[in-house]
Amino acid sequence: MKSALIVGATGLIGNELLLYMIDQEVYEQITVFVRRPLQIKNKKIKEVVIDFDKLEHYSSFFAVDDVYCCLGTTIKKAKSKQQMEKVDVDYPVKIAELAKQKGATQFIVISAIGADSSSAVFYSRLKGTLEEKVLSVHFNRLLIFRPSLLLGDRKEFRLGEATAAFLAPVFSIFCMGKLKKYKPVEARMVAVSMFQEAQKKEHGTFIYEWDEIVRYQ
Repeated sequence: MKSALIVGATGLIGNELLLYMIDQEVYEQITVFVRRPLQIKNKKIKEVVIDFDKLEHYSSFFAVDDVYCCLGTTIKKAKSKQQMEKVDVDYPVKIAELAKQKGATQFIVISAIGADSSSAVFYSRLKGTLEEKVLSVHFNRLLIFRPSLLLGDRKEFRLGEATAAFLAPVFSIFCMGKLKKYKPVEARMVAVSMFQEAQKKEHGTFIYEWDEIVRYQ
């Protein structure tokens, strides 16, 4: 039986991941870093309410086998590009570094389609920077997931994403060939794919886009 850490379990993918993992006989303990208490009670869960600006104060909780990082925010919620970079890049990289120091061998992280540190698009540049920095930590296995538009029941309403989700069936028709990777995908499908791929043993860095993510549907 292994142990895991989930960071970002109150988000769309992170919450789906936690619910799915609870039902699987793989992890004896699932440590969850949150800013506010969860409404989920289970003997496997070890909930830790933390201050993400003081991650090093919680170093003992990083002694796990696998780390699932599902952190991410929007410019509207973050209020500034600097704060968004802190959530989308600085926190995940610090988490990766602390986990590696404590012996974690596998890091699974959510990025985004189009991630490119040299992109003119701020969000794509942010995710590209995240990927490069996490790669430099040198885990035995690094799994990077690049979903496009995420579908699912969000706890907060986002007009732009709600509109995009409504139009998703039409949009998907035009996402063929090289554009297939831009197809919307259910958050639960991403979560299931993260878990299933994390059970494999090959060492190295693996990147998952639409085709690889939906293979478990």
